[in-house]
Order: sequence, then structure tokens, then C-alpha cells
Amino acid sequence: MRGERLRQTLRLYTILTSTKRTKYLQNKHIFGAIGENCNVMSRKIPLYAKLIKLGNNVRLASNVTFVTHDVTHVMLNANPTFNGKKFKEKIGCIEIQENVFVGAGSTILYGVRIGSNVIVGAGSLVNKDIPSNSVVGGGARQSYQYI
Repeated sequence: MRGERLRQTLRLYTILTSTKRTKYLQNKHIFGAIGENCNVMSRKIPLYAKLIKLGNNVRLASNVTFVTHDVTHVMLNANPTFNGKKFKEKIGCIEIQENVFVGAGSTILYGVRIGSNVIVGAGSLVNKDIPSNSVVGGGARQSYQYI
């Protein structure tokens, strides 16, 4: 799996236009779903990419990061305070519905659903669902929502 993901990422780096990169992602079924008229600027294939679903007319600016899992279980399992209790990796889907723009440098965490007709400002951390017809921006400590 790692080798295939690496090969696909390297292939994305050789594709010069975002339109062709998006077509490559669609044709190879790398994400769980990619709708029509989408545009993906990123050249990175996230881990568990099949858990990501993009609706129609989704635009992802440069350096948008999808985090479909966390690895805090590694740190917790190594901590003797928990007396051998084993924690599991958290994994979750990311769903982006129709007519969405995600600004450059944004990070979208697992278990998040972004509704239709949404704009996510550049550099945002999306750690909870965003309702349809919203404009949001900010990070974990601050967020602004305009409906």
C-alpha cells in the first residue's frame, strides 16, 4: 500500500495542471469519490484516501491537508501511566458536499462533514462539521462563521 501511494504521489508531481491532476485522481479511484467539475491543487495522497468524498464543484486550493486518522494512540500506549491499557487509532471519513471552496493551507480533520455552498478561509483548521451555506475561517482556538 505504501509503495502504491508513493508511486501515485510521484505521478501527481509530474502532472502540471490541477485539472489533469483531478482527472488522474478520478480515473484511478484514489479518493472514495470525486464529483464533477472539481479542482484539486494538492499533489499529496493522504493516508486512507478512500475515506475522503468530494461532491460536485469542489475547489481545493494549494496545500489543503486531509487528516483521516490520528496517532495519539502510539504516544498513549507507550505511557506507563495507563498500566498497559491499549488505545486504538482513531480513523474517520471526511465528506465535502457540493459547491465548496477550501482555501490554501487549510487542514481538515477526520470525522468532518462540510455542507454545500461553503467557503473555508485559507489557513483554517476544520475540526468539526460545517453546516451548508456558511463561510468559515480560523483555527482551533478561533473560528468565524457567517451564514
